[in-house]
Amino acid sequence: MPDTPAAPVILGNEPGSFPHSVLAQRHPAIIRQVRDAVPYGPDIRRALDTLLVSCTEGVLEPLPADAHDRDRWQAWGLGEYVGRSWFDVPWLWAESYFYRQLLEAVGYFVQGPWQGVDPFRPSKLAELDAPETDEELAALDDLEARPADERARALLHGSLWGNRADLGFRLSAPGGHPADTTPALVADDSEPLWSLLPPSGTGTLCLVADNAGRELIPDLLLVAHLLERRRVERAVLHIKPYPYYVSDATTADVLDAVRRLTAAPGAAAAYGRGIRDAMTDGRLQVRAHPFACAPLPYEAMPPELHKEFGDAELTLVKGDLNYRRLVGDRRWPPTTPFTDVTAYFPGPVAALRTLKSDVITGLDAHTEDALVTAEGQRWRTSGTHALIQVKA
Repeated sequence: MPDTPAAPVILGNEPGSFPHSVLAQRHPAIIRQVRDAVPYGPDIRRALDTLLVSCTEGVLEPLPADAHDRDRWQAWGLGEYVGRSWFDVPWLWAESYFYRQLLEAVGYFVQGPWQGVDPFRPSKLAELDAPETDEELAALDDLEARPADERARALLHGSLWGNRADLGFRLSAPGGHPADTTPALVADDSEPLWSLLPPSGTGTLCLVADNAGRELIPDLLLVAHLLERRRVERAVLHIKPYPYYVSDATTADVLDAVRRLTAAPGAAAAYGRGIRDAMTDGRLQVRAHPFACAPLPYEAMPPELHKEFGDAELTLVKGDLNYRRLVGDRRWPPTTPFTDVTAYFPGPVAALRTLKSDVITGLDAHTEDALVTAEGQRWRTSGTHALIQVKA
């Protein structure tokens, strides 16, 4: 980021701040949710209780000496942070390590009956199989009657808003905030995004996915449409190699989403079949690189990812966590240009993000003033605003 002085890294040690509430309240709640949802035995339940005390009152503990990824986490900074309070290390790092330690507690990585069992699967499936999903998928039937460009824009907005949207794929109206005082879209680079995906495109789209379930489905629908309309020749869906941040998508979640689509009536099933066909013939590939779960910004990506993103026609980065990793989890002034903080990225990149954390770049001063006047700083974390930003 050569022309932009680095802003302070976000920590979780300020009482009353959003990061502090995640560490002090959300993480213990997640541990209790996992204990309630899965009938783990006494040993795992004791390990979860130990983690609960550690993450609220203790310090970061090392991974076991025989952990398969211990060296990787050492390279990611574990040696620097072991023994320090969870609240005094970079928030992105502490959050990521919490999920790694939770998987350690439930025996996800070690040989035994719970190896490879997603502790978040019950909540993922409950959302995916909820009646609301049927209503959202039924809206695809009406969408099919619209012109291709309008359909593409609607699918883009469905992917942007995820399961907060009426997957009726209503296009966000300009200034479409319910109160009509501040814009729902605080930045909208839709047109530059589409210019990177021309008709009869021959390039590759990389989509860095965020959540599973009702947020992954609209991502898959968008990819299916772009492939079907030949705006890209090939797509690579980047997901997590293991359960992460409760709802982040893994390979199993991709399969569940495709199952949900193909089992639905009408247009949804046709989309599902199209996605299956694209996966089987190689036009849609699934990628689960270890760096997807790294507690680091994408600026630190390994060479093979640097090359992959650099060769892509466009990399589409979904969601709040991926945005934090894309721009750096720092207290940037909101008017810091998005193109400056993503200048390191090896190819064109677009962010689709619903705002759920403090990090923000690329706003104009008028928009920032309007948001602060109407909502204080709540607009940063409420999930009621979103953005589409592009670095070509």
